[in-house]
Amino acid sequence: MLTVGDLAARSGVSVSALHFYERKGLITAERDDRNQRRYRRDALRRVTFIRVAQRVGIPLAEVHEALASLPSGRTPTKADWARLSRRWRAALDARIADLEHLRNDLDGCIGCGCLSLRTCRLNNPDDVLGATGTGARRWDGESIGGNTTDDNTTADSTTDDSTTAGRSTTHS
Repeated sequence: MLTVGDLAARSGVSVSALHFYERKGLITAERDDRNQRRYRRDALRRVTFIRVAQRVGIPLAEVHEALASLPSGRTPTKADWARLSRRWRAALDARIADLEHLRNDLDGCIGCGCLSLRTCRLNNPDDVLGATGTGARRWDGESIGGNTTDDNTTADSTTDDSTTAGRSTTHS
């Protein structure tokens, strides 16, 4: 059994964070005869799992649900962890795609309506996307005239001779 200090030292998580995780039902402690917390060794793996899940943006409520599905009284196996990771694969793949989109396209027109970049005037003439809603419309995969804007083209087939970031652009 690990003391709260031992678990904090081994996991790299503060004692107050461990108490928080315990209050949220993410980990459990037993009390010894002096009423001090004692954690089973599997708590170390659970705390590490919590921290990794938080780092990739999985909400604590989902982490709680996942941990609640694990057997109590034994250290989770590799198969247990594999099952949990499958639950989040699609969400993580979507987050990765969003991050790649951010990395690759944020310096260009995102359809926010500012029209301050030359590419905005080409890809979102007269702020056509502004009529479809608020926010970064190109980021959300919105379209102009039925064509998605992820390829940085408008629905019009009139081609401009300029290119933006190596991609052809069109305008109305």
